[in-house]
Amino acid sequence: MATHRKILGQLLVDTEGVDSTVLLSALGPQRHASERIGETLVRLGETTPEAVGRALALQLGLPYSDAPLVAQRAALDAVQEDLVRAYGLLPLALDGRTIRIAMADPLNRTAVDDVQFQTGRRVQVVVASSRAVLEAICEHYDGNLTDLVDALPDHLKTSVGTVRDAALEEATRRAPVVRLVDRILRSAVGDGASDIHIEETGDDVRIRLRIDGILRQTLDIPAASRRAVLSRIKVISGMDISVKRRPQDGRLQFEHDGRRLTMRVSTLPVNGGEKAVVRILDSESAPRSLDGLGMSTSDLKQLRRLVARGEGVLLSAGPTGSGKSTTLFAALSEIDRDVENVVTLEDPVEYRLPGASQIQVDRRAGMGFAEALRAVLRQDPDVVMIGEIRDRETAEIAMAAAVTGHLVLSTIHTTDAPGAITRLLHMGVPPFLISGGLAGVVAQRLVRRTCTECRGRSCTSCIDGLQGRTGVYQVLTISDAIRDEVTAGGSSARLRRLAAEAGMHTLDSDARRAVASGLTTPHEVARLILAGAPESHPCARCGSGVPLGGLGCPDCGHRRGRQCSCGQLLDRGWRYCPWCIRKAAA
Repeated sequence: MATHRKILGQLLVDTEGVDSTVLLSALGPQRHASERIGETLVRLGETTPEAVGRALALQLGLPYSDAPLVAQRAALDAVQEDLVRAYGLLPLALDGRTIRIAMADPLNRTAVDDVQFQTGRRVQVVVASSRAVLEAICEHYDGNLTDLVDALPDHLKTSVGTVRDAALEEATRRAPVVRLVDRILRSAVGDGASDIHIEETGDDVRIRLRIDGILRQTLDIPAASRRAVLSRIKVISGMDISVKRRPQDGRLQFEHDGRRLTMRVSTLPVNGGEKAVVRILDSESAPRSLDGLGMSTSDLKQLRRLVARGEGVLLSAGPTGSGKSTTLFAALSEIDRDVENVVTLEDPVEYRLPGASQIQVDRRAGMGFAEALRAVLRQDPDVVMIGEIRDRETAEIAMAAAVTGHLVLSTIHTTDAPGAITRLLHMGVPPFLISGGLAGVVAQRLVRRTCTECRGRSCTSCIDGLQGRTGVYQVLTISDAIRDEVTAGGSSARLRRLAAEAGMHTLDSDARRAVASGLTTPHEVARLILAGAPESHPCARCGSGVPLGGLGCPDCGHRRGRQCSCGQLLDRGWRYCPWCIRKAAA
């Protein structure tokens, strides 16, 4: 049986299609201490736990079982639950004096001996993937998050700060910690969370999920288990568990209900330990069109007109987490990628866009947005999407590309659409490039959507009558008057006034539209919109918003104050109008 004597890595090359050069790379610096080659290849996304299990079974001459694993009740009752959870195994069946168990690690002789001693039966091992075993244990033993925390070893629940790195690394591979982290990730994905926060709070560690933009606490775990949980997350995301005094970034691939998710992990040293945040990215959930964003009919027409032009820079503006990338990918989804060369530069790649060339920016390798954009422009692109404009160099290259006939889409952090122009000027981008290259700006916020099942009355499918999110938008199309003002170095107030004259609505007015349409609630709109930069003054009579520069309330007609005959508002105490030098009326 010469095949059985082959090393596991070579079997993965021969039978599972792993590239031999990838195998050599995984055997080198990318492999962590005490990490098996199969674990390394799975972490790097080069193979799957199922492929490793099949190769391991072939190597050892053992049978292999695919998911889902089916267990007899008698077999489950024959083995103590603490052994099942401690070793990550599943009793499958009893046959005379033999018990058959499924294991992802059949070389763990201690586990086999303990099961044999406890049951008094000869153990027959079946190889299964780690994922299949964990899912089966959760299914057959009904372990929720609280039960999994209770199943942690005592030294991970009571002895704060006494676990050494070697013991800690061993704990990260033991079933209780593996199951707990797996369940935390799966629960977050199942609840529709965008982020997982693991942070220390005194004697305990709390786990919070950001769902529909709101952080919600889900679980407290013993403080002593924090290092084991964080170390497990570090291991599966490719970080160094021994580094605790400086920030680290990593990522991992995670499968849930047939979906392949990317999770971006960030750790940060804090007082007394570390904090980790896991960002969940579903690369297969790219929006199919602009129709599902919740835009008004007029804004949707303007945005489609800007995209159809096929040239110029189109910016999506807003704070972090406002859905800017989703808007850009919705626009890209409406472009015919069979006849257009579409290239995206991202950090990281958030959505999969069939027909587009998607490039992962890597600053450590010397390929930031500016360097990647220069290279892409030599690839004859029609449409380029840049994940974010962060500096003057990237902005100038994007504007220059737009002037030469390319359509460039990107995001920028500003509070409203006219503020994007001011931000570019403050970056040092020449005004002539902005006026010549910028085609339009879409500013946006996300607000929670009224539940479609209960219509806001609260039900089992929603939280406080709200489920999912929709957008509030402001679309600015660059007019000739705005281009002239940018070239002349005009003020922000003047740009906003010209934008309003060109038909741009405020975020406030679009928020009122969303409320009137039943998409969201007044309380939800006020929570987000009022936190941004003011776009209106409250009317002294009725409290409605008066647009900046407006002379009176659009709802009740109340004048804001004294007005000069030239049309400008005058502050109290002014004797002359500073704009026309006419004497102010009393």
